Amino acid sequence: MSTRDAWLRLANTPGIGAVTVERLLARYGDAPTALAASEQALKEAGVSAPARAALAEPNPAYLQGITDWLAADRMHHFIPMDDPRFPASLAGLEPIPPWLYGLGDTDLLDYPAIAIVGSRNPSHAGRAAAQEFGQALAAAGFVVVSGLASGIDAAAHEGALAANGMTIAVTGTGLDRVYPAANRALARRIADSGLLVSEFPLGTQPARGNFPRRNRIIAGLSTATLVVEAARASGSLITARLASAAGREVFAMPGSIHNPLARGCHQLIRDGAKLVETTEHIIEEIAAVLPGYRAAPRAETRETQASGMPDKTAEAAEDPLLAAVGHDPVRMDTLIARTGWRADEVSSRLLILELEGRIKALPGGLYIRSG
Repeated sequence: MSTRDAWLRLANTPGIGAVTVERLLARYGDAPTALAASEQALKEAGVSAPARAALAEPNPAYLQGITDWLAADRMHHFIPMDDPRFPASLAGLEPIPPWLYGLGDTDLLDYPAIAIVGSRNPSHAGRAAAQEFGQALAAAGFVVVSGLASGIDAAAHEGALAANGMTIAVTGTGLDRVYPAANRALARRIADSGLLVSEFPLGTQPARGNFPRRNRIIAGLSTATLVVEAARASGSLITARLASAAGREVFAMPGSIHNPLARGCHQLIRDGAKLVETTEHIIEEIAAVLPGYRAAPRAETRETQASGMPDKTAEAAEDPLLAAVGHDPVRMDTLIARTGWRADEVSSRLLILELEGRIKALPGGLYIRSG
């Protein structure tokens, strides 16, 4: 049996995971030798009875399906931990994922990467910030890593793609599945110009226990992790803690004290994460650990970094109503109180700002700045 076939057997045997593989390699040194061991020896190595039974009677049709998938396209990959393509950055994880499946360009595993994670149900401002940071960091030459989830994850991937930059999506399913299904088109775009990776074999459906395992790979692949909007009980905080445990930088974006999705970020900042407002804050912090990296000159604000648009802070100084809108959704009566203008004056100016693309009207009679 070839080394690759041995790894594929292990990777597609129920009950064989990172911890069991770690024990087998410590005892036998490599995958083929481990598979050649007797059932008693496997038992002594801590392999469970169901896993031993599955190893003794593998499913040849299923294994052939995996082999056919790998042969069907040169962008389909299986990368065990002894493969030269396996990212060295994952060595700091506990336990180390013993293999990755890939769909796309595996060269992206060699570039400096920054993770952007956060709420699946972000505010308009949070989604816009994730996309802007994703676009700006990708334009600066970083791989943007996230988890293909709805909300902040999807916005970060979209931002990187908008910059024609590099992005990696780490999934909690097999690569022949997309979760959530609404992100199928996004997943295809990432596969075409970036990389999808997973620790899970083909056919794996989404399950609650899969996502913490996915999160540790997001943290491990990245030099730093940025959290954009997260509640106190959030999977994004798990990613941040895993990143910190692996010795990586953690950044958090502050928000309104009235926004419950800012509380997780504020907790991270209290716990030692670095507060971030622009991509320069991130790049300056991590430049020391990226020898040879030189960021291209960037504008001062994330709005200008991401899109080349004028600095909204300067615009606000010139427009009293835009300044009165602030940075959180606001009602018209509040704007009347803040400006002292008549209702018809506020309404007229709101319409002009909306037509100019500087504010957006939200359901419930609320207004918010664009971006």
